[in-house]
Amino acid sequence: MSRISHIEIDSSGLPAPTPEVEQERKVAIFDLLEDNSFALPPKDGAAPPEGPFRLSLSIREKRLVFEVATEDAQKMSEIHLSLGPFRQVVKDYFQICESYFEAVKRLPPSQIEAIDMARRGIHNEGARVLQERLEGKAELDIDTARRLFTLICVLHFGG
Repeated sequence: MSRISHIEIDSSGLPAPTPEVEQERKVAIFDLLEDNSFALPPKDGAAPPEGPFRLSLSIREKRLVFEVATEDAQKMSEIHLSLGPFRQVVKDYFQICESYFEAVKRLPPSQIEAIDMARRGIHNEGARVLQERLEGKAELDIDTARRLFTLICVLHFGG
C-alpha cells in the first residue's frame, strides 16, 4: 500500500486563500486521497518503508517541507526542498489560473478551452519539476505529482 492516506497542509502564517484557491485545494486533496501512488525509497540497504502514509506539507524557513509518517503518526521521513525551482512555474500557474477564472465568466467555450489547455501544460510542468526534485527521496506517479503541485501552489499563495 504505497500511497498517501491522509494529507495536511500547514498554512499557518499565510493569508486566507481566495475562494478559487480554496476550491483548488479541496479538489486536489479529494482527488489525491482517492487515487495516488507515493513511496519512500530504500535507505542504507534496508527495505523501503511501506505505506499508507500521512503527509504534511508546509513552508518553513523558505523551504518546502514534506513530513512523511506512518498511519499511526510515526515519523518516517522529512524532505526539504528549495522553493527556487518552483517559483517561476508557480507564478505562471497563478497567472494562467487567473486568466482562466476570468475567461469562464465572459468568454466563449473555444477560448476557455485554449486557456485551459495552457493551464494544464503549466500544471504538468510543475508536476515534472516536483518529480525531479523528489528523485531519490520519494517516488510518485504523474497524477500524484500534479495534485501535490496544486497543493504547493496553495502554500505559495501567501508566500
